[in-house]
Amino acid sequence: MVRLRSILLFLVLFESFGSIIAEEEEQIEQFSEALLLRPLPDRKVLAHFHFESKVPPTRTHGSHHHLFPKSIYQLVHKFRVREMELSFTQGRWNYGRWGGYDPISSRNAKPPGVELWATFDVPQHQVDTSWRNLTHALSGLFCASINFLESSTAYSAPLWSFKSFAANIRYGTLPREAVCTENLTPWLKLLPCRDKAGLSALMDRPSIYRGFYHSQRLHLVSNEFDLAAASSGMVLAQTLTVVLQPVTLGSGMTSSVGSIQQPSWSLSSLFGRKVSGSCVLSNASNVYVQLEPNLVSELKTISETQQQSDIENLISQAWSDMSFEMSHSAVREIKEVYGFQKESSLLYEFSLANFSDSRPFDLEFRWKRPVTWSSQLAPLQASRFLMGSGNERGAIAISLKSVGRSGYAKSSVNEEGRCSLRVDVFQVVPWYVKVYYHTLKVFLDERLHSLADVIERTNVSPSEDKVSPGLIEIALRLPCDVHSVILTLEFDKGFLHIDEYPPDANQGFDIPSALIRFPEIKTKMHLFEDKSACKSPILSKLQEESPVLWYTEVLLVPLTTPDFSMPYNVITITCTVFALYFGSLLNALRRRVEEEERLLKTTKASGLIGVLLSKLSTKLRGKPLEPPSSSSSSSSKVSYKLILRVILVAGIAAAWQYFFG
Repeated sequence: MVRLRSILLFLVLFESFGSIIAEEEEQIEQFSEALLLRPLPDRKVLAHFHFESKVPPTRTHGSHHHLFPKSIYQLVHKFRVREMELSFTQGRWNYGRWGGYDPISSRNAKPPGVELWATFDVPQHQVDTSWRNLTHALSGLFCASINFLESSTAYSAPLWSFKSFAANIRYGTLPREAVCTENLTPWLKLLPCRDKAGLSALMDRPSIYRGFYHSQRLHLVSNEFDLAAASSGMVLAQTLTVVLQPVTLGSGMTSSVGSIQQPSWSLSSLFGRKVSGSCVLSNASNVYVQLEPNLVSELKTISETQQQSDIENLISQAWSDMSFEMSHSAVREIKEVYGFQKESSLLYEFSLANFSDSRPFDLEFRWKRPVTWSSQLAPLQASRFLMGSGNERGAIAISLKSVGRSGYAKSSVNEEGRCSLRVDVFQVVPWYVKVYYHTLKVFLDERLHSLADVIERTNVSPSEDKVSPGLIEIALRLPCDVHSVILTLEFDKGFLHIDEYPPDANQGFDIPSALIRFPEIKTKMHLFEDKSACKSPILSKLQEESPVLWYTEVLLVPLTTPDFSMPYNVITITCTVFALYFGSLLNALRRRVEEEERLLKTTKASGLIGVLLSKLSTKLRGKPLEPPSSSSSSSSKVSYKLILRVILVAGIAAAWQYFFG
């Protein structure tokens, strides 16, 4: 009996000790790092870095942190930021080749330049002040021109495009902001190990910035100010998405059908460096290699036709060994449980726990046969262009074309049993592009339709000259079998003051990218839910549902530009005329006659010796003596010339003042 009591007491103590450890783990800071590599159909490689830092709420953990960046913590508490996203992007995401229906493209494909949006936990009348202060702080923190977004003409207040019916949200973008290493270095300083250890050590500046696409993103979520709910503190996610052209490790092979083999690559060939182990402060450091669903289907089809084996055997490693090989064996293979496509994607996980400086990690991926496939696309491909000519009027057109897959909208069926597709359009235009919103037209399959038949709701905020930009949000309800949709809006081009033109005014003015959103079509990876998957933040993020997003091109609008050389020409000729006029006038007024006569007499007295010497020299040379010229005649000529010059300059100045003054 005593023995049974002791066993029960031990079990109770063990459970209580385990619960205490679990609570302590929830109340400590956490940091994790991961890298996802994906071969792309156009012979490129996608590298997606994911760093996540978590900190418990201040009221339970205090304000002193070991891993979470102090600068971000101060921003949150000083400006009461509830959620914020900042991205620096160079290049444009190729939705047609790199995919548009997956979690990576929906969350990390951003418009060129700088994009910033934030929500604040402040009263409505203090939102603009908090936004201005936040832009100045982020500008100094990331060495960028984010402070240009403080002007009321540079930001807007969307209603539902980013956060559903968020009242305290502000959005701004700088399409022409240049992204360079000065922006990446402060971003890396927010990491506990910076770029000295772990996966961040792979971020070689020349390797990253010579890529086809580069986007560094910072997403912050904080609920410390929500006292009613159970607060989870702050979560800071830093992602870097790069599309690189790998240096071919082996000679390129060509199959009999003419398809070129994908280039083999390794970490050292992509980034010029190897990974010398994980960051000692990270809870998890993993590298993932992802194969898209279409690629997995193509590899299985090729292996099935050549080996004539059944599907069950193809799911094993036999088909992968015939198509490609990797230098390291994966810790585990993660396969989707089910998905929208007939095939699901595949993830290979590699851990950096057993690697160090003496044994660095350099994953090599080598293809054995040519393979061609295509990435998953969004239900509608979006593009935007300008119509019209001249510097007075024009029109903006947004085109949506179907990819021929009606299965995307299977769940979007209305009460009448008709299949429909919900599409949200978000567009911000500068104040000098004066859009006439009543000219909105919608064409379905090249036929004009009534706005009441296709538009569910709109949010329009007209622009005000030199005060605020124009904003339009449109919620469209389209039939699933639609092939093409075109939206047009007419506008007039405004006039700017000469001080409002940028240095490169003749290049044109940018209209920021429009955002196309499919709120009813969610994308996520259906991974097998085990404890290890839940511990990996990047896998948890891939399993979260997110709507499909598509950013259009940045439009370049030419405006009426004055001839900036004319002010320079006017200034130079005016200064020249006034210099001649006042110079001659001052010379005539300040000349002293008595001193000139005294100087003339002294020259006459001293000139007798010179005359005798000249006569002697002429006699010795045998030449006739020339009579000296009278000084009076020369002085009269000089005075006449001076008077004529003064009169001429005065006449030119008077005529200039009369005609151009």
